[in-house]
Amino acid sequence: MDLHVWLAYLAAAWVIALSPGSGAVLSMTHGLAYGVRATRATIAGLQLGLAAVLLVAGLGVGALLVASATAFTVVKVVGAVYLLWLGWRQWMAPVPQGEAPKPGPADAVPAGVPDVRERLLLGFLTNVTNPKGIVFMVAVLPQFIDPARPLWRQLLILLATTIVTDVIVMHGYAFLASRAQRWLATARARRAQNRVFGGVLMAMGAGLFMVKRAAA
Repeated sequence: MDLHVWLAYLAAAWVIALSPGSGAVLSMTHGLAYGVRATRATIAGLQLGLAAVLLVAGLGVGALLVASATAFTVVKVVGAVYLLWLGWRQWMAPVPQGEAPKPGPADAVPAGVPDVRERLLLGFLTNVTNPKGIVFMVAVLPQFIDPARPLWRQLLILLATTIVTDVIVMHGYAFLASRAQRWLATARARRAQNRVFGGVLMAMGAGLFMVKRAAA
């Protein structure tokens, strides 16, 4: 892969990562509720899902999903329902009464945090069930792949670039959210936080029903 092509993709990867999406909302939600250290498992799951989407798109399967009305609808509905469920779960999350414990270091893991496997799975499903991600990757990746060169080598470079960039950005979102804990110490503030993030996730889930596949 030529350097100028990689630099162009690097710029695109930053734009993709910084764009608000369900992954960013999940990173901020967990960063705010659990701290940065506990959110690392969530972010790792997001990267596994992102890697799956990129490889599916890069190998041409994504184009088939976009072109097939049935396959695309299945992915879209599953992704939408999952985000609606995730948002409702956040909306209804119980809030302990009284003052929240004072926030500790950014890498501290508070009690009551879901286990690593659950956080990893939440992150993975959030990205892998997002049809908008598949559509976007199918549209973007071919512009940076040279058909005259080995496909796997190019996909690995693009994958590494995407994941490293996204890890940095998602950690940034989680860190900034974790710094807001001091302003959300009361039960009322924490309930409002659940409503905001839960509402955003449900809105994104509802928005997926409006996503249309590319013309065949």
